[in-house]
Parts: sequence; structure tokens; C-alpha cells
Amino acid sequence: MSTVSDSVSLSAPSGADAGLTPKQLADKYGLTVSGKRPDLVSYVKQLWQRRHFIVAFATARLVAQYTTAKLGQFWQVLTPLLNCAVFYLVFGVILKSRDGIPVYIAWLCVGVFVFQFSQSAIQSGTRSISDNLGLIRALHFPRAAMPIAFTVIQLQQLLISMVVLVAIVLLNGITPSITWLLIVPALVLQCFFNTGLALVMARVGAKASDISQLMPFILRTWMYLSGVMYSISGQLASYPKWVQQVADLNPASVYMDLMRYAFMPDSFDKKIYPKGLKDAAGHPLPHYLTLPHHVWAIAIAWAVIAFAFGFLFFWKAEEEYGRG
Repeated sequence: MSTVSDSVSLSAPSGADAGLTPKQLADKYGLTVSGKRPDLVSYVKQLWQRRHFIVAFATARLVAQYTTAKLGQFWQVLTPLLNCAVFYLVFGVILKSRDGIPVYIAWLCVGVFVFQFSQSAIQSGTRSISDNLGLIRALHFPRAAMPIAFTVIQLQQLLISMVVLVAIVLLNGITPSITWLLIVPALVLQCFFNTGLALVMARVGAKASDISQLMPFILRTWMYLSGVMYSISGQLASYPKWVQQVADLNPASVYMDLMRYAFMPDSFDKKIYPKGLKDAAGHPLPHYLTLPHHVWAIAIAWAVIAFAFGFLFFWKAEEEYGRG
């Protein structure tokens, strides 16, 4: 009984295609490299076309995040409140950072909520590629959608928490003013800044998964250097001028100061006396809670630089995500 071979010959092409190189054959039949990185303009267009997917994915992950907890979505608000309570006990009561700072509870809560937005966006962005390899390998879409979606999740959490934050500010006797309108542009700028860092860390985390174990220590150090629980300008008042200028450029401090000023502008007009801070003669050294000069320019610069660099840095390795 004879059999017929169904195998496909992989020998050199014959006939009209004889002598053509693989590249020439691909060009002739319109073949392209699978997974090839698109040019930047096409990439942005593809990402924009999937904006609804990004929002839907972020919303679904947010809803599912606390489904196994008995308190459910309440943890979105309870977590930053517990952080505020711990920081108030340690830094406000024990270390007396509250001394001299007007409406310290509101001042502290604004700092905690704002910094946690950046902290959570960067942490989740670091794992956005490595934790979603199944989705990335199964579907074709711009990979930048993942870190952007996780930043949207953190933004949604912050917006939910803002309801409680506003209540805390009002309970501290602060009257709403025209400066509350500055909350919106401040949040928009911080969102672009966070997205840029999330994109950078997403690429780094995709190549070196161990970085996700290191990030909590880096972010905790950044928090302590940013004046979340105390006035960083007060602590550095006796340091050289260049140290104070570098501290003024800290993006976390910049966005926190913008939000604090937006919520409670009167607090930045009062003189404060940090405990133990004295001049050469032994007298208490006065200073003010002040915004850095050109603070909006600094905030815009950080947002533009971080987002532009992060987007380009992530796009450069687009074809590498999900491989290996």
C-alpha cells in the first residue's frame, strides 16, 4: 500500500522566486516581522485607540482588588487613614512634629494621600509587565497600556479617598476657598509624573523582577526625605543653601506642597518654630511654611520630563516584553 507524503518542502524557492533573498521574498509578498516595534506616531495612535480598554481594565482590577476582604472597597479609604494614624502617633505625638505646624492633622493627611498616590503607582507599575505575562503573550496591544492602566487604578483610588480627605480638612476648621480649584491641575501634573515613572519601572521590572523587592525600601527612603510627616523646610533650615534648593526640587515635596497650599493656603502664611531648632545664640529659629519659588514651573517640568522620558524609554523595548 503506497503512501503520499504531505510534508512541505523548505528548500530554496524555484521558478519566478528563484534567487531572491528572504528579505526580498518578504517584501514581495508583504510580509513583516512579527512583534516589530511600530514607529512612535503609530504607537501613540494604537495606544489612543485602546483608551477604552485601559479604563475598563483599570476599573475591573480596582473592583476585584478587595473582593476577598470582608470590608471590600472600604479598604481603599481605610489604608491611607491607618497610615495617617500611625504617622500622627509616631511623628506628631512622640516626636512632636505637630508643634508649631497649623492644622497638623489635615496637613499630614494631605501629604500621606498625595505621596501614596505616587508610591502605589510606581510599585504597581514595576510589576505591571511581569505580573501580566499571560495577557501580554495572548493578545496584541501596545504594552504601555499596562503601566498606564495601573496608574489609572491608583488615580481612581485617590479620587475615592479624596472624599474622606476633604472631610478631614473641613473638620480641622478649614474653610473652602478659591485655591481649592488648584487641586485639579496639581493632580493632573502629578498623574503625568507618576505615569512616566511607572513606565520606566515597568521596563526595568520586566527585565529584572527582583527590583520589585527593592522598591519598597527605595520608596520608603524617598518618603522620609520628602517631608510627608514633618516640615522638610524646617528640618533643613540650618543646612547649606544648596541642600535646601535641592530639597525644593524634590518632585514628591513639590506636589505635596501644591496640594497642601490648595487645601489650606492660610497655613503657609504663619510662622512656625520646629522643636529644638535654634540659631547660634541659642534662640528659636523662625521660618515659614513656604512654597518653592516658581513651584508651578517646577511641577510642570517634572511632569513633562518624567512622562516624555518614561514613554520613550518604555517604547524603545516594546518588542521585548513577554518574550523569554
